[in-house]
Amino acid sequence: MMTTFLHHPNRRSTDKKVTPMVVRASLIPPGLRESLINQAIAPFDCTDEDVRKACQLFCQRNNLKGEDEFQAWLKRCGMGQTELEAVFKQRIRLEMFKQATWGHQLEYYFRQRKRELDRVVYSCLRTREFAVAFQLYLSLKKGEQIFAELAREFSQGSEAKWGGLIGPVELGSLSPNLAGLLRSSQSGQVWSPQPARDGYTVVRLEKLIPAQLNEAMRQRLLNELFEAWLYEQLNQAGLT
Repeated sequence: MMTTFLHHPNRRSTDKKVTPMVVRASLIPPGLRESLINQAIAPFDCTDEDVRKACQLFCQRNNLKGEDEFQAWLKRCGMGQTELEAVFKQRIRLEMFKQATWGHQLEYYFRQRKRELDRVVYSCLRTREFAVAFQLYLSLKKGEQIFAELAREFSQGSEAKWGGLIGPVELGSLSPNLAGLLRSSQSGQVWSPQPARDGYTVVRLEKLIPAQLNEAMRQRLLNELFEAWLYEQLNQAGLT
């Protein structure tokens, strides 16, 4: 039965390997996913006032002004108000489960993930020949040329269209070598040609944007931990 493998989340949920688990969790069959969620939220309940506020917020976000527009929207979607309120109730209970389970871990988890969540804006140009890349690097190092102009003229990657400018992107989305290079850079620092898949790259850090544990980030991290937990349920049951 399903209840035999519903395990309570533990500290392993904050392991740094959690992100690949999140990706795999997206492959959980919808029916099984729903069953796991229903078990998890069973101890939690919300009030009619919680549902009413969720409905109001929904109307605001969808620019539904007044009861008539709301009812018209429900009719277009082929949904009754009771059915929609049931959806809101499940979502509220799910968020209560997430908060109760991982809310106290978020600061710790954020510190683990921060190096990957920090964002950068950087300039990049790519060439197939090291000699060309090195000459371009020297010109940039001496301040003889503008990076954007060299990138448009010489870069053989798609970034040439934007003058070599890339970002903001999270460091975790970059290759480990490039992320490490940019993480250790000072703004404006140009690096000598680095080996790349199709030749060599010259990069310059433009800006580092540190990640912040604001409300949007807290929700994202809660969702990550929840998705990782879902995958763990299947993994511990030998279903992955």
